[in-house]
Amino acid sequence: MTIPFWCLFIATLLPILLSWVSGYYRQQQLGKIDNKQPRAQCAELQGAGARAVAAQNNAWEALMVFAPAVFVAHLGGADAGNAAIASVVFILARVLHALFYLMDKDALRSLSFMVSFGCSVWLFLMAA
Repeated sequence: MTIPFWCLFIATLLPILLSWVSGYYRQQQLGKIDNKQPRAQCAELQGAGARAVAAQNNAWEALMVFAPAVFVAHLGGADAGNAAIASVVFILARVLHALFYLMDKDALRSLSFMVSFGCSVWLFLMAA
């Protein structure tokens, strides 16, 4: 499996890991995890818990751009080395994005978002 495909696998796991973080905050802030109405319960979270849910949602959204970018770069014959760099930088930026979200560092979070989005765009352009 190529490095971009491994990165795609990691990107797929990030929102799931963030759901576990939000589960921790649901337990801490609300006393239980409501598996019957998890979205309604998540809407009740405050502070870091609410940010964990937002980070998870953003991770799903980023995955929807990164996944096709990886496939387009691969199928378009993009340089493997450059595609690997873009993919690894994407993952690093997304991990930082989640951490900055949880730490309430909005400017750094936005910067990491832009870097990760730029990597996805770069992957698309490599295939052009």
